[in-house]
Amino acid sequence: MSGNDIFTPPEAEESHVRPRSLDEFIGQDDLKANLKVYMQAALERGKVMDHTLFFGGPGLGKTTLAQIMAAELGVNIVSINGPSLEHGGDLAAILADLAPQDLLFVDEIHRLPVSVEETLYPAMEDFRLNMVMGQGPGARSVKITLNPFTLVGATTRSGLLSAPLRDRFGIHLRLEFYSPEELARIASRAARLLGIRLREEGAMEIGRRARGTPRIANRLLRRIWDFCVVNRREELGTEEAAHALDSMGVDELGLDQMDRKLLSVILDNYAGGPVGLKTLAVACSEDARTLEEIYEPYLIQIGFLKRTAQGRTATAKAMQYYNKKK
Repeated sequence: MSGNDIFTPPEAEESHVRPRSLDEFIGQDDLKANLKVYMQAALERGKVMDHTLFFGGPGLGKTTLAQIMAAELGVNIVSINGPSLEHGGDLAAILADLAPQDLLFVDEIHRLPVSVEETLYPAMEDFRLNMVMGQGPGARSVKITLNPFTLVGATTRSGLLSAPLRDRFGIHLRLEFYSPEELARIASRAARLLGIRLREEGAMEIGRRARGTPRIANRLLRRIWDFCVVNRREELGTEEAAHALDSMGVDELGLDQMDRKLLSVILDNYAGGPVGLKTLAVACSEDARTLEEIYEPYLIQIGFLKRTAQGRTATAKAMQYYNKKK
């Protein structure tokens, strides 16, 4: 290996470090055990697996698990994004093109338009489409038989799914935040695949600051390695990780500048709350949905924020931490 090779890990997309089997997938042990049973039962029956709904925060592994399902069931996977489907006909064309036992993965399924959602109902229940051909008095209803398939939906907000759609999923699986130890193992695995020299203590530093989320752990790993490259450090340990993360504004709890700004608005401007979400979004110069889906779940998880009927409220724990950091 040449000297330059040490500082040049191969460029890789997120897909390069995704686990390709349940055995490679780190964390979510109870979910994996149940999912393995459901897949094995489907294989032994020779039938399509029940429609499956994954729900949990962004970056926890919903897409990865859908791809693993397809690989272990030995079927093809077709991936689409809920908001990209504007009309029922868009979905009908995709469903009609599925081969027997294919897996259709719909990300952000809670954002499906109503017309598209209604097209799904008979497809999920009876593997058929009810299409209206023509217009006016000459219009006629046509039933199209579909190949049996498994719909896998992913959502960060299961409460926004309509009851009729949610009830048509036979399997509901919730992904939880990961422990720092699990995230350290995930970072170590990614480092091996990317050719990064990551020491155990460096992995734990990443795990502690990755907000319970593998996607963040992998992103932090790459950015920390950038600092190592520039500073001519051949290995990534605690000192290197802490220096890089501090430089990026990621503190020991994984809070970044937006987290601290959100807490500052609640504590300094509104005496701890309650504050409405739209008011917070304007004060933070951030989209309300981004605050609600990206930042708030982790702050709630660590006990810094409460959602109430009147708005968002900072906890005593958040006040103590914020005052210590000021």
